[in-house]
Amino acid sequence: MDAPLSTPCNIQICEVTCDSFRIIWDMTSEDTARATHFFIDLSRKESKDPNRFKHRDVPTKLVAKAVPLPMAVRGHWFLSPRTEYCVAVQTAVRQPDGDYLVSEWSQVVEFCTGDYAMEHLQQLLDKAKGSAGRLLKFSVFYRNQHPDYFDHVRRECGGWMHPALKDSSGSHGSPINGKLQGVFFSCNTDFDTGLPSKDSPYGPLRFHIPAGQLLNPNICLYFADFYCMYTAYHYVVLVLAPVGTEGDNFCRTRLPMLDLACNPFLTYTAPQRQGEEPLYCHASDVILEVLFTEPVHLDHGSVEQISGHHQLMSLTTANAKKDPSCKVCNISVGR
Repeated sequence: MDAPLSTPCNIQICEVTCDSFRIIWDMTSEDTARATHFFIDLSRKESKDPNRFKHRDVPTKLVAKAVPLPMAVRGHWFLSPRTEYCVAVQTAVRQPDGDYLVSEWSQVVEFCTGDYAMEHLQQLLDKAKGSAGRLLKFSVFYRNQHPDYFDHVRRECGGWMHPALKDSSGSHGSPINGKLQGVFFSCNTDFDTGLPSKDSPYGPLRFHIPAGQLLNPNICLYFADFYCMYTAYHYVVLVLAPVGTEGDNFCRTRLPMLDLACNPFLTYTAPQRQGEEPLYCHASDVILEVLFTEPVHLDHGSVEQISGHHQLMSLTTANAKKDPSCKVCNISVGR
C-alpha cells in the first residue's frame, strides 16, 4: 500500500493581480517526487458554503498537473478585482486505475485580488473611445447638490468644496474607487441648446464654474473608468489633477494619461491668435463624470436653481454597480 501524502503546509500567495495569482506551499521531497496532480479549492470569502470536494477522490474544482511551485492560477475562474477569496490545496498521486491518492486539505488561506493594472485600463480606454462620439463645445463645469450641502460649505468650510473619497460606483477594479479623493463635476451639454441639462438627479441647486478654472495647461487629465448601469448610455470617468499635486502623483502610475488637446472625451485647445479664447469640448455620446482632485471655492463660480427636475434618483450613479453583461464596456479580466 502506498504511503500517505503529507498535508501541504505554509501556504503562500504571491504576485496577485486583478485576475490571477501564484500559490506555493511546503512539501516533502518524497511528495514532490510522487505528486502527479494538485487540487485547488477556491471560493469567495463571503460564501457560506465553501463547496469543498464532495468525495476525496472525485475532484469537483481545479485539477492541475503537478508543476514546479509557485503555480500560476489564472483563467480557470473569472476572478473579480478587489475581491476576497479563500483557497486550500491538496496534493495527489494518480493511480493506475484512475483513482487518486490524496493528501489532507491544507489550511485555508485568504487573499484579496488587486485593482486593474495599467494594461487593463488601456483595454477599457480603447473600448470607451469607440463610444465617445463627436466633440461638442462647452464653457462651464457644473455640480448639482441640495441646499444643505451648499449651506454646509459656506458655514463650515469657508466656502471650499473639499474633495471626498471616490465611492465604489462603476468598474469594481478601477484604481480610484475608495482611494482617490476629489470633487465631481459634469460638463455635458444639450445637443440642441449647447447648454447644460435643466435636470439633475443630485439636487436643485447647481454650481457653475468657468471651464478654464479646472481645465488648462497646468492640469493633467487621466482616464479612470468606462461603465454602464443596465442602460443604453455609458459613463466615462475622468480625473483632472493639477500638475505635481498628490492627486497627480497618485494617478500618474495607475491611470492612462490623456493629451489635453487630442483625446475623444475632454479637450482644451489653446488660443490660436491674440484676443481669442481657449476652446473646450466634451464627448457627445457618453456621460462624463469629471473628478477634480483639489478643493474648489464657491467664489470661483456661481450657484443657481435649476429649472428642471431634480427628483431623478434612478439616474444617480452613487455606488452604482456596473452591468457585468454589457459587451460594450466590459473587458475579460473581471467587472
